[in-house]
Amino acid sequence: MNFEAIKEAAETAERAKLHGLFLADSLALWQRSPETLARLGSNVSFEPFTLCAALSVVTERLGLILTGNTTYNEPYHLARKYASLDHLSSGRAGWNVVTSGNPAEGPNFGGIELDRERRYERAAEFVDVAQGLWDSWEDDAFVRDRESGIFHDADKLRVLDHQGPAYSVAGPLTVARPPQGHPVIAQAGTSPAGKAFAAQYAEIVINPQQDIEQARTFYREMKDAAVAAGRDRDDIKILSNIALIVGRTQAEADERMALLDSLVDPVPGLETLSGFLFHDLSVYPLDEPVPEIPVSEQGTQGIQAHMLSMIRKDNLTLRQATQLAARVGAVAFSADALADHIEEWVNTEASDGFNLVFTDLRGSLDVLAEHVVPELQRRGSFHHEYAGTTLRDNLGLRRPSHASTVQSV
Repeated sequence: MNFEAIKEAAETAERAKLHGLFLADSLALWQRSPETLARLGSNVSFEPFTLCAALSVVTERLGLILTGNTTYNEPYHLARKYASLDHLSSGRAGWNVVTSGNPAEGPNFGGIELDRERRYERAAEFVDVAQGLWDSWEDDAFVRDRESGIFHDADKLRVLDHQGPAYSVAGPLTVARPPQGHPVIAQAGTSPAGKAFAAQYAEIVINPQQDIEQARTFYREMKDAAVAAGRDRDDIKILSNIALIVGRTQAEADERMALLDSLVDPVPGLETLSGFLFHDLSVYPLDEPVPEIPVSEQGTQGIQAHMLSMIRKDNLTLRQATQLAARVGAVAFSADALADHIEEWVNTEASDGFNLVFTDLRGSLDVLAEHVVPELQRRGSFHHEYAGTTLRDNLGLRRPSHASTVQSV
Protein backbone atom coordinates (compact mmCIF):
# COMPACT_ATOMS: atom_id res chain seq x y z
CA MET A 1 0.00 0.00 0.00
CA ASN A 2 2.19 2.76 -1.37
CA PHE A 3 0.22 5.77 -2.59
CA GLU A 4 3.30 7.53 -3.94
CA ALA A 5 4.06 4.60 -6.24
CA ILE A 6 0.46 4.48 -7.50
CA LYS A 7 0.43 8.26 -7.93
CA GLU A 8 3.65 8.14 -9.98
CA ALA A 9 2.19 5.39 -12.17
CA ALA A 10 -0.98 7.43 -12.76
CA GLU A 11 1.05 10.52 -13.63
CA THR A 12 3.18 8.50 -16.06
CA ALA A 13 0.04 7.06 -17.68
CA GLU A 14 -1.39 10.56 -18.09
CA ARG A 15 1.82 11.91 -19.62
CA ALA A 16 1.56 9.09 -22.15
CA LYS A 17 -2.06 10.14 -22.87
CA LEU A 18 -3.44 6.73 -21.88
CA HIS A 19 -7.21 6.71 -21.52
CA GLY A 20 -7.51 5.40 -18.01
CA LEU A 21 -6.35 3.48 -14.98
CA PHE A 22 -8.28 0.24 -14.35
CA LEU A 23 -8.42 -0.89 -10.71
CA ALA A 24 -9.48 -4.40 -9.71
CA ASP A 25 -10.77 -5.10 -6.22
CA SER A 26 -11.65 -7.99 -3.93
CA LEU A 27 -13.72 -7.97 -0.76
CA ALA A 28 -11.82 -10.84 0.88
CA LEU A 29 -8.45 -12.54 0.97
CA TRP A 30 -8.27 -15.46 -1.41
CA GLN A 31 -8.44 -18.78 0.41
CA ARG A 32 -4.84 -19.82 0.99
CA SER A 33 -2.92 -21.51 3.77
CA PRO A 34 -1.37 -19.21 6.40
CA GLU A 35 2.08 -20.17 5.09
CA THR A 36 1.21 -19.10 1.55
CA LEU A 37 -0.58 -15.94 2.63
CA ALA A 38 2.51 -14.92 4.58
CA ARG A 39 4.52 -14.96 1.33
CA LEU A 40 2.08 -13.00 -0.84
CA GLY A 41 2.36 -9.26 -1.36
CA SER A 42 -1.19 -8.80 -2.65
CA ASN A 43 -3.14 -9.40 0.55
CA VAL A 44 -3.86 -5.75 1.30
CA SER A 45 -4.74 -2.84 -0.96
CA PHE A 46 -6.44 0.53 -0.85
CA GLU A 47 -10.23 0.73 -0.96
CA PRO A 48 -10.68 1.91 -4.57
CA PHE A 49 -13.05 4.87 -4.08
CA THR A 50 -10.80 6.64 -1.60
CA LEU A 51 -7.77 5.82 -3.74
CA CYS A 52 -9.39 7.23 -6.89
CA ALA A 53 -10.60 10.32 -5.04
CA ALA A 54 -6.97 10.98 -4.13
CA LEU A 55 -5.78 10.25 -7.68
CA SER A 56 -8.38 12.63 -9.10
CA VAL A 57 -6.52 15.50 -7.43
CA VAL A 58 -3.14 14.67 -8.98
CA THR A 59 -4.41 13.92 -12.52
CA GLU A 60 -6.51 15.96 -14.96
CA ARG A 61 -7.53 13.75 -17.91
CA LEU A 62 -6.78 10.16 -16.94
CA GLY A 63 -9.91 8.02 -16.57
CA LEU A 64 -10.44 6.32 -13.20
CA ILE A 65 -12.16 2.97 -13.76
CA LEU A 66 -12.72 1.11 -10.51
CA THR A 67 -14.41 -2.11 -9.55
CA GLY A 68 -17.79 -2.16 -7.80
CA ASN A 69 -19.33 -5.44 -6.64
CA THR A 70 -23.09 -5.80 -7.22
CA THR A 71 -23.53 -8.88 -5.03
CA TYR A 72 -22.21 -7.39 -1.80
CA ASN A 73 -23.31 -3.76 -2.11
CA GLU A 74 -26.55 -1.84 -2.37
CA PRO A 75 -27.40 0.22 -5.49
CA TYR A 76 -27.87 3.48 -3.59
CA HIS A 77 -24.43 3.22 -1.96
CA LEU A 78 -22.54 2.58 -5.20
CA ALA A 79 -24.57 5.05 -7.27
CA ARG A 80 -23.76 7.77 -4.74
CA LYS A 81 -20.05 6.93 -4.64
CA TYR A 82 -19.62 6.80 -8.42
CA ALA A 83 -21.57 10.04 -8.88
CA SER A 84 -19.40 11.76 -6.27
CA LEU A 85 -16.21 10.49 -7.88
CA ASP A 86 -17.40 11.67 -11.28
CA HIS A 87 -17.87 15.17 -9.84
CA LEU A 88 -14.54 15.13 -7.98
CA SER A 89 -12.71 14.07 -11.15
CA SER A 90 -14.67 16.39 -13.50
CA GLY A 91 -16.15 13.48 -15.42
CA ARG A 92 -13.54 10.73 -15.38
CA ALA A 93 -15.20 7.91 -13.40
CA GLY A 94 -15.84 4.42 -14.73
CA TRP A 95 -17.49 1.43 -13.05
CA ASN A 96 -16.12 -2.06 -13.62
CA VAL A 97 -19.18 -4.14 -12.74
CA VAL A 98 -18.37 -7.46 -11.04
CA THR A 99 -20.69 -9.99 -9.44
CA SER A 100 -17.98 -11.66 -7.28
CA GLY A 101 -15.43 -14.23 -8.41
CA ASN A 102 -13.98 -14.94 -4.97
CA PRO A 103 -15.90 -17.49 -2.85
CA ALA A 104 -14.29 -16.07 0.30
CA GLU A 105 -16.29 -12.85 -0.08
CA GLY A 106 -19.67 -14.30 0.96
CA PRO A 107 -18.71 -15.01 4.59
CA ASN A 108 -17.80 -11.33 5.00
CA PHE A 109 -21.40 -10.41 4.15
CA GLY A 110 -23.54 -12.79 6.16
CA GLY A 111 -22.69 -15.86 4.12
CA ILE A 112 -24.67 -14.76 1.05
CA GLU A 113 -23.94 -16.99 -1.94
CA LEU A 114 -25.68 -16.89 -5.31
CA ASP A 115 -25.20 -18.97 -8.44
CA ARG A 116 -23.81 -17.26 -11.53
CA GLU A 117 -27.15 -16.78 -13.29
CA ARG A 118 -28.77 -15.25 -10.21
CA ARG A 119 -25.80 -12.94 -9.65
CA TYR A 120 -26.16 -11.53 -13.15
CA GLU A 121 -29.92 -11.13 -12.77
CA ARG A 122 -29.31 -9.06 -9.65
CA ALA A 123 -26.50 -7.16 -11.38
CA ALA A 124 -28.82 -6.12 -14.21
CA GLU A 125 -31.40 -4.79 -11.76
CA PHE A 126 -28.61 -3.17 -9.73
CA VAL A 127 -27.30 -1.22 -12.74
CA ASP A 128 -30.84 -0.23 -13.79
CA VAL A 129 -31.38 1.22 -10.31
CA ALA A 130 -28.02 3.01 -10.27
CA GLN A 131 -28.65 4.59 -13.66
CA GLY A 132 -32.11 5.65 -12.52
CA LEU A 133 -30.61 7.24 -9.42
CA TRP A 134 -28.03 9.13 -11.49
CA ASP A 135 -30.99 10.66 -13.32
CA SER A 136 -32.61 11.89 -10.09
CA TRP A 137 -31.74 15.43 -11.11
CA GLU A 138 -31.84 16.92 -14.58
CA ASP A 139 -28.61 18.54 -15.74
CA ASP A 140 -29.92 22.08 -15.26
CA ALA A 141 -31.96 21.42 -12.10
CA PHE A 142 -29.85 23.66 -9.88
CA VAL A 143 -30.83 27.21 -10.78
CA ARG A 144 -29.41 28.85 -7.59
CA ASP A 145 -31.56 31.96 -8.11
CA ARG A 146 -30.65 34.54 -5.45
CA GLU A 147 -33.58 36.83 -6.15
CA SER A 148 -36.25 34.17 -5.73
CA GLY A 149 -34.34 32.10 -3.20
CA ILE A 150 -34.90 29.00 -5.33
CA PHE A 151 -31.97 26.58 -5.19
CA HIS A 152 -33.32 23.94 -7.56
CA ASP A 153 -36.23 23.71 -9.98
CA ALA A 154 -38.73 21.36 -8.35
CA ASP A 155 -39.93 20.17 -11.76
CA LYS A 156 -36.45 18.84 -12.52
CA LEU A 157 -36.16 16.55 -9.52
CA ARG A 158 -37.38 13.01 -10.17
CA VAL A 159 -37.92 10.13 -7.78
CA LEU A 160 -37.09 6.62 -8.87
CA ASP A 161 -39.49 4.64 -6.67
CA HIS A 162 -38.06 1.32 -7.88
CA GLN A 163 -39.74 -1.89 -6.77
CA GLY A 164 -38.07 -4.98 -8.20
CA PRO A 165 -37.33 -8.63 -7.45
CA ALA A 166 -34.11 -7.87 -5.56
CA TYR A 167 -34.22 -4.17 -4.68
CA SER A 168 -36.63 -1.59 -3.36
CA VAL A 169 -35.17 1.90 -3.77
CA ALA A 170 -37.13 5.13 -3.42
CA GLY A 171 -34.58 7.77 -4.36
CA PRO A 172 -33.76 10.46 -5.22
CA LEU A 173 -29.97 10.50 -5.03
CA THR A 174 -28.31 13.12 -2.81
CA VAL A 175 -25.73 13.91 -5.50
CA ALA A 176 -26.32 16.01 -8.63
CA ARG A 177 -26.34 14.28 -12.02
CA PRO A 178 -22.76 13.22 -12.85
CA PRO A 179 -20.81 15.34 -15.36
CA GLN A 180 -20.80 12.38 -17.77
CA GLY A 181 -24.52 11.79 -17.25
CA HIS A 182 -23.61 8.28 -16.14
CA PRO A 183 -20.11 7.01 -15.29
CA VAL A 184 -18.79 4.68 -18.00
CA ILE A 185 -19.79 1.02 -17.44
CA ALA A 186 -17.13 -1.68 -17.92
CA GLN A 187 -17.53 -5.45 -17.67
CA ALA A 188 -15.21 -8.43 -18.05
CA GLY A 189 -17.41 -11.53 -17.72
CA THR A 190 -17.13 -14.06 -20.56
CA SER A 191 -19.69 -16.66 -19.45
CA PRO A 192 -22.95 -16.65 -21.47
CA ALA A 193 -24.62 -14.70 -18.66
CA GLY A 194 -21.72 -12.25 -18.50
CA LYS A 195 -21.75 -11.64 -22.25
CA ALA A 196 -25.53 -11.11 -22.26
CA PHE A 197 -25.13 -8.58 -19.45
CA ALA A 198 -22.32 -6.80 -21.33
CA ALA A 199 -24.39 -6.57 -24.51
CA GLN A 200 -27.15 -4.80 -22.59
CA TYR A 201 -25.17 -2.52 -20.27
CA ALA A 202 -21.41 -2.37 -20.85
CA GLU A 203 -19.62 0.38 -22.73
CA ILE A 204 -16.21 -1.20 -22.20
CA VAL A 205 -15.93 -4.99 -22.52
CA ILE A 206 -12.69 -6.70 -21.54
CA ASN A 207 -11.84 -9.59 -23.88
CA PRO A 208 -9.43 -12.21 -22.45
CA GLN A 209 -8.83 -13.95 -25.80
CA GLN A 210 -5.13 -14.09 -26.73
CA ASP A 211 -5.55 -15.73 -30.14
CA ILE A 212 -6.30 -13.09 -32.76
CA GLU A 213 -8.87 -15.19 -34.64
CA GLN A 214 -10.75 -15.96 -31.43
CA ALA A 215 -10.53 -12.28 -30.51
CA ARG A 216 -12.05 -11.29 -33.86
CA THR A 217 -14.90 -13.73 -33.27
CA PHE A 218 -15.49 -12.32 -29.78
CA TYR A 219 -15.34 -8.76 -31.15
CA ARG A 220 -17.90 -9.48 -33.86
CA GLU A 221 -20.22 -11.40 -31.53
CA MET A 222 -20.21 -8.69 -28.86
CA LYS A 223 -20.85 -5.90 -31.37
CA ASP A 224 -23.69 -7.92 -32.92
CA ALA A 225 -25.13 -8.68 -29.48
CA ALA A 226 -25.10 -4.98 -28.61
CA VAL A 227 -27.03 -4.20 -31.80
CA ALA A 228 -29.51 -6.99 -31.00
CA ALA A 229 -30.00 -5.34 -27.60
CA GLY A 230 -31.03 -2.12 -29.34
CA ARG A 231 -27.70 -0.33 -29.14
CA ASP A 232 -25.28 1.02 -31.74
CA ARG A 233 -22.05 -0.85 -32.52
CA ASP A 234 -20.05 2.19 -31.44
CA ASP A 235 -21.76 2.21 -28.03
CA ILE A 236 -19.52 -0.66 -26.93
CA LYS A 237 -15.71 -0.68 -26.97
CA ILE A 238 -13.89 -4.03 -26.89
CA LEU A 239 -10.57 -3.92 -25.05
CA SER A 240 -8.29 -6.93 -25.26
CA ASN A 241 -6.76 -7.93 -21.96
CA ILE A 242 -3.03 -8.53 -22.23
CA ALA A 243 -0.55 -9.19 -19.44
CA LEU A 244 2.91 -8.17 -20.52
CA ILE A 245 6.47 -7.21 -19.80
CA VAL A 246 7.82 -4.56 -22.18
CA GLY A 247 11.49 -3.86 -22.86
CA ARG A 248 13.21 -1.44 -25.17
CA THR A 249 14.48 -4.56 -26.95
CA GLN A 250 13.26 -8.16 -26.97
CA ALA A 251 16.40 -9.22 -25.12
CA GLU A 252 15.66 -6.74 -22.33
CA ALA A 253 12.06 -7.95 -22.03
CA ASP A 254 13.12 -11.61 -22.00
CA GLU A 255 15.75 -10.91 -19.36
CA ARG A 256 13.23 -9.22 -17.07
CA MET A 257 10.78 -12.07 -17.52
CA ALA A 258 13.46 -14.66 -16.72
CA LEU A 259 14.33 -12.73 -13.57
CA LEU A 260 10.70 -12.70 -12.44
CA ASP A 261 10.31 -16.42 -13.17
CA SER A 262 13.43 -17.20 -11.14
CA LEU A 263 11.91 -15.52 -8.09
CA VAL A 264 8.77 -17.68 -8.02
CA ASP A 265 8.62 -20.04 -5.04
CA PRO A 266 6.91 -23.19 -6.38
CA VAL A 267 5.25 -24.12 -3.07
CA PRO A 268 3.05 -21.02 -2.58
CA GLY A 269 2.95 -20.72 -6.37
CA LEU A 270 1.37 -24.15 -6.61
CA GLU A 271 -1.27 -23.32 -4.02
CA THR A 272 -1.99 -20.01 -5.73
CA LEU A 273 -2.43 -21.72 -9.11
CA SER A 274 -4.65 -24.39 -7.52
CA GLY A 275 -6.83 -21.69 -6.01
CA PHE A 276 -6.90 -19.75 -9.25
CA LEU A 277 -8.14 -22.81 -11.20
CA PHE A 278 -10.26 -24.20 -8.33
CA HIS A 279 -8.45 -27.53 -8.68
CA ASP A 280 -5.99 -29.19 -6.26
CA LEU A 281 -2.73 -29.48 -8.19
CA SER A 282 -0.60 -30.58 -5.25
CA VAL A 283 -1.10 -34.26 -6.17
CA TYR A 284 0.78 -33.87 -9.47
CA PRO A 285 4.59 -33.88 -10.02
CA LEU A 286 6.10 -30.40 -10.40
CA ASP A 287 8.28 -31.26 -13.38
CA GLU A 288 5.77 -33.13 -15.51
CA PRO A 289 3.21 -31.60 -17.88
CA VAL A 290 0.02 -30.27 -16.32
CA PRO A 291 -2.82 -32.78 -16.83
CA GLU A 292 -6.10 -31.90 -18.52
CA ILE A 293 -8.15 -29.72 -16.16
CA PRO A 294 -11.66 -28.43 -16.93
CA VAL A 295 -12.69 -24.81 -16.46
CA SER A 296 -14.40 -24.51 -13.08
CA GLU A 297 -17.92 -23.22 -12.57
CA GLN A 298 -16.44 -21.05 -9.83
CA GLY A 299 -14.41 -17.89 -10.32
CA THR A 300 -13.87 -16.04 -13.59
CA GLN A 301 -14.25 -18.59 -16.36
CA GLY A 302 -12.75 -16.53 -19.17
CA ILE A 303 -9.50 -15.93 -17.31
CA GLN A 304 -9.29 -19.59 -16.28
CA ALA A 305 -9.80 -20.67 -19.89
CA HIS A 306 -7.08 -18.29 -21.05
CA MET A 307 -4.60 -19.60 -18.47
CA LEU A 308 -5.37 -23.24 -19.30
CA SER A 309 -5.03 -22.59 -23.03
CA MET A 310 -1.57 -21.10 -22.51
CA ILE A 311 -0.56 -24.10 -20.37
CA ARG A 312 -1.78 -26.56 -23.01
CA LYS A 313 -0.39 -24.63 -25.97
CA ASP A 314 3.19 -24.90 -24.70
CA ASN A 315 2.70 -28.19 -22.82
CA LEU A 316 4.00 -26.55 -19.64
CA THR A 317 5.17 -28.48 -16.63
CA LEU A 318 3.47 -27.71 -13.36
CA ARG A 319 6.53 -25.74 -12.23
CA GLN A 320 6.41 -23.63 -15.40
CA ALA A 321 2.66 -23.14 -14.92
CA THR A 322 3.23 -21.71 -11.44
CA GLN A 323 5.64 -19.20 -13.01
CA LEU A 324 3.05 -18.35 -15.65
CA ALA A 325 0.40 -17.79 -12.98
CA ALA A 326 2.75 -15.66 -10.88
CA ARG A 327 3.19 -13.27 -13.80
CA VAL A 328 -0.54 -13.48 -14.66
CA GLY A 329 0.21 -15.10 -18.01
CA ALA A 330 2.42 -12.21 -19.10
CA VAL A 331 4.15 -12.22 -22.49
CA ALA A 332 7.46 -10.43 -23.18
CA PHE A 333 7.41 -7.74 -25.90
CA SER A 334 9.94 -5.33 -27.29
CA ALA A 335 8.62 -1.79 -27.71
CA ASP A 336 8.38 -2.15 -31.50
CA ALA A 337 6.78 -5.60 -31.28
CA LEU A 338 4.10 -4.30 -28.92
CA ALA A 339 3.38 -1.40 -31.28
CA ASP A 340 3.02 -3.91 -34.14
CA HIS A 341 0.73 -6.10 -32.02
CA ILE A 342 -1.53 -3.19 -31.08
CA GLU A 343 -1.83 -2.02 -34.69
CA GLU A 344 -2.60 -5.48 -36.05
CA TRP A 345 -5.36 -6.15 -33.54
CA VAL A 346 -7.00 -2.75 -33.85
CA ASN A 347 -6.72 -2.55 -37.64
CA THR A 348 -8.25 -6.00 -38.19
CA GLU A 349 -11.24 -5.65 -35.83
CA ALA A 350 -9.88 -7.91 -33.13
CA SER A 351 -10.03 -5.05 -30.64
CA ASP A 352 -10.82 -1.37 -30.17
CA GLY A 353 -7.97 -1.03 -27.68
CA PHE A 354 -6.17 -2.79 -24.85
CA ASN A 355 -6.35 -3.29 -21.11
CA LEU A 356 -2.64 -3.57 -20.32
CA VAL A 357 -1.69 -5.57 -17.23
CA PHE A 358 1.94 -4.94 -16.28
CA THR A 359 3.68 -7.66 -14.31
CA ASP A 360 6.53 -5.27 -13.51
CA LEU A 361 4.49 -2.08 -13.39
CA ARG A 362 7.04 0.72 -13.33
CA GLY A 363 9.61 -0.80 -15.65
CA SER A 364 7.13 -1.71 -18.39
CA LEU A 365 4.98 1.39 -17.94
CA ASP A 366 8.02 3.63 -18.38
CA VAL A 367 8.99 1.80 -21.59
CA LEU A 368 5.41 2.11 -22.83
CA ALA A 369 5.36 5.86 -22.16
CA GLU A 370 8.83 6.59 -23.50
CA HIS A 371 9.02 4.22 -26.48
CA VAL A 372 5.77 2.44 -27.43
CA VAL A 373 3.43 5.45 -27.38
CA PRO A 374 5.84 7.72 -29.31
CA GLU A 375 6.27 4.97 -31.93
CA LEU A 376 2.49 4.60 -32.31
CA GLN A 377 2.17 8.38 -32.57
CA ARG A 378 4.87 8.44 -35.25
CA ARG A 379 2.85 5.86 -37.20
CA GLY A 380 -0.35 7.89 -36.80
CA SER A 381 -1.95 5.18 -34.67
CA PHE A 382 -2.24 7.02 -31.34
CA HIS A 383 -3.39 10.49 -30.35
CA HIS A 384 -0.98 13.26 -29.28
CA GLU A 385 -3.55 14.94 -27.02
CA TYR A 386 -6.69 13.86 -25.21
CA ALA A 387 -9.85 14.31 -27.29
CA GLY A 388 -11.74 16.00 -24.45
CA THR A 389 -12.03 16.44 -20.72
CA THR A 390 -14.14 13.42 -19.71
CA LEU A 391 -13.58 9.68 -19.96
CA ARG A 392 -16.53 9.49 -22.37
CA ASP A 393 -15.01 12.18 -24.57
CA ASN A 394 -11.70 10.36 -24.74
CA LEU A 395 -13.25 6.96 -25.48
CA GLY A 396 -15.61 8.35 -28.11
CA LEU A 397 -18.71 7.37 -26.14
CA ARG A 398 -21.91 9.38 -26.26
CA ARG A 399 -23.26 11.06 -23.13
CA PRO A 400 -26.52 9.37 -21.99
CA SER A 401 -29.66 11.43 -22.30
CA HIS A 402 -31.57 12.07 -19.09
CA ALA A 403 -34.32 9.55 -18.41
CA SER A 404 -37.83 10.91 -18.93
CA THR A 405 -39.93 7.92 -17.91
CA VAL A 406 -39.86 8.23 -14.11
CA GLN A 407 -42.36 10.11 -11.98
CA SER A 408 -41.83 13.85 -11.49
CA VAL A 409 -42.30 15.48 -8.08
